[in-house]
Amino acid sequence: MRKLAASLLTVGLLIPAGLLGQQVSTPANPPRSDASKQEPQSPPAETLIVDVKLVNVFVTVTDAQGAPIGGLTKDNFVLREDGSEQKISVFDRESALPLSIALEIDTSLSTRHDLPLEEAAAKRFVHAIMRPVDALSVYAFSETVSESKYGFTSDLKRIDEDIEHIRVGAATAVYDAIYLASRGLDKRKGRKVIVIITDGEDTSSRVDYKEAVRAAEEAEALVYSIIIVPIESSAGREIGGEHALIQLSDDTGGKYYYATSASQLDEAFQKISDELRTQYLLAYYPSQHTSFSDFRRIEVKVSGRPAADSYRVRHRAGYYTVKSDF
Repeated sequence: MRKLAASLLTVGLLIPAGLLGQQVSTPANPPRSDASKQEPQSPPAETLIVDVKLVNVFVTVTDAQGAPIGGLTKDNFVLREDGSEQKISVFDRESALPLSIALEIDTSLSTRHDLPLEEAAAKRFVHAIMRPVDALSVYAFSETVSESKYGFTSDLKRIDEDIEHIRVGAATAVYDAIYLASRGLDKRKGRKVIVIITDGEDTSSRVDYKEAVRAAEEAEALVYSIIIVPIESSAGREIGGEHALIQLSDDTGGKYYYATSASQLDEAFQKISDELRTQYLLAYYPSQHTSFSDFRRIEVKVSGRPAADSYRVRHRAGYYTVKSDF
C-alpha cells in the first residue's frame, strides 16, 4: 500500500527556464564606467513576472434527459474566464485519450452490508470501461486510506484482485480519500477521474472539504460520486455529507448518483462509462488578468445547435493560479 504525492506542470513562455516564476527587473544600482558621463536616470522599470499556463477544461455536454451529446466542434463552444472570452487553442474529442481512474470504495462499518454488491458492480464497471491505454488504481478507505499494491494498472486480473481483497474498517475518511487520490492523479497524463462509492458520511478525515476539492481541481480530476442510500430505512443517512459530495462533483465537472440496489449501482456505472466516452477537451492560454484573486472562474457554453439552450454543460468551476504547498 502506498501513500501519494503530486506535481504540477507549468509552461513558461519567453523567459529562460531558470527564471521562470522569478521577478525580472533592472538592477537597482547599475555600474557606471564614467561618472562624468552619467546619463540622467530614467524611472525604474516595472517588475515583470511571466508564468503562462495552458489551462485544460474537460467538458461534458448532455441533453435535457441527461444523454451525452457527441459530434460538437470547436466553433460550438464559447469559453470565458472571469467573464472574459478566451481563445480556444486546443480542441479534442476525449474518447480516444487515455483514462486514469481512481476507484474509491468505502469500507467503513456503515457500508459493510452493501460492500459485496459494491465490489461486484465495481468489477463489472472496470471490465466495461478499461482499454489497454487506460489505467486504474483501487483505493479502500475507512479511518485510513490505502491504495492497491499495484497502483495504476491496466491489468484486469490485478484490479479484480485489489477489489476482492479490500477489508472492512471502522470510521470513514471521505475527504482524505479524495485528497490522496487527487495527489496520485495529479502527475498522470490524459483524462483523470475519481469514482467514489460511499454513503457520504465523513467521520475521520484529517483534511477538510475545501482541501479535498482544491486537490481535485488542481489535479484536473472529475469526481463522480455514487452515494449509497440505506435500503431498509432512512436511519443513518448523513444528509450533510451527501450534499458535500454533490457539490464537490459539481465543482470538478463530474456528477453524482444515488443507488439503493445492485441494479442502480450498475446503472450509475454505465452512465459514467457513457459520459467518459463523449467528453471534450478545451484548452487555452489565459489573457491578461486584472484580478488579484488566486482562483479563476471558468464558464463554458454551447451555441450553434437548435437545442443548445437546453443542453447542460459540465466542467470544473475554475483553477488556482498558485500551486498548493504539499
